[in-house]
Amino acid sequence: MQVNTEQRVLAAKQKERARWSIPNSLWSVITLVALILLWQLLTILMNIPAYVLPSPFEILSRFVAEFNTLISHSMTTVIEVLLGFALSLAVGIPLAIAIVYSRYLANSFYPILIAIQCIPMVSIAPILVIWFGYGLTTKVLLACLISFFPIVINSVNGFRALDKDMHDLGRSIGISEWKNFYYLRLPNALPHLFAGFKVGITLAVVGAIVGEFVASERGLGYLQLTANARLDTVMVFTTLLMLAILGMLLFFSVYLLERLVMPWYQANKAGGGK
Repeated sequence: MQVNTEQRVLAAKQKERARWSIPNSLWSVITLVALILLWQLLTILMNIPAYVLPSPFEILSRFVAEFNTLISHSMTTVIEVLLGFALSLAVGIPLAIAIVYSRYLANSFYPILIAIQCIPMVSIAPILVIWFGYGLTTKVLLACLISFFPIVINSVNGFRALDKDMHDLGRSIGISEWKNFYYLRLPNALPHLFAGFKVGITLAVVGAIVGEFVASERGLGYLQLTANARLDTVMVFTTLLMLAILGMLLFFSVYLLERLVMPWYQANKAGGGK
């Protein structure tokens, strides 16, 4: 009876605490709004010219006025990002599987892959322009190259994360290596894979913008480059705002896909948080 009473009291306290506590996701919104208000206040008090640092109100007003133009250029950038990201998945995941199952690739190609990643992708852009011209291919390849590395690294770590005893147990009861991979190794690797996907999709945006800086006639990178050439600082910040929105939408799209594919993982995390 005493235990039940203590449990009811504890549950009542938790319910009361939850009623007055602020959700974790709301803290980000509160912080962002506070920073924007501080930014607006500083531009007014310090009388900062718009060509040096536009105020949030000026950026938002320009965003609304140029919304159709921003959407039009965003569609070009989104196509480049999605194609580059899809290419990095099509190449990166099979390569990660090959590295896990091939000792030769693990010992020889994997270190080379890490060394290549140390090369700034911006310096590769002019070479891709020489090889593939100013078309879509250059931007897609840059988006792929930049997002490729975290996808491969996380995939390799995920496929290697399967417990050796679990793998040996599957083999001992006669499960083929393919079924072992499909039923044990792949589900176990999914959290690592989606961690790489979420990083990769945001980096693909960076790659597409770098490609548009180097060679393009459309896209948010091109729009920002032309605005910078005209010293239109407000438009530069407006394009940055659109890029931030685009990046967050792509990130949360992968996050929602993760929740659909791995509901059990999200349930375990929620249970662990309690």
